[in-house]
Amino acid sequence: MDRSFYRFVLSFRGGVKGDLHAMFAEGMFNDLSFPKEEKAFDPLSRYIEDKADSQMPSVIFDELYRLYEERFL
Repeated sequence: MDRSFYRFVLSFRGGVKGDLHAMFAEGMFNDLSFPKEEKAFDPLSRYIEDKADSQMPSVIFDELYRLYEERFL
């Protein structure tokens, strides 16, 4: 399936209160400059590191990207 990381993570929105994946997804959704069509780890990782947003911590990004790879890459 040809799905971007952004679209994959959106599936976590609306999760249980305190769910770190849901919080990441919400922060990503609210970030209008997030690279919505990107699939590759390096550009996404650089964006997350440069952004340094507390709602999108790199450790959660790494977990989500691993899940994304398992399902779609």
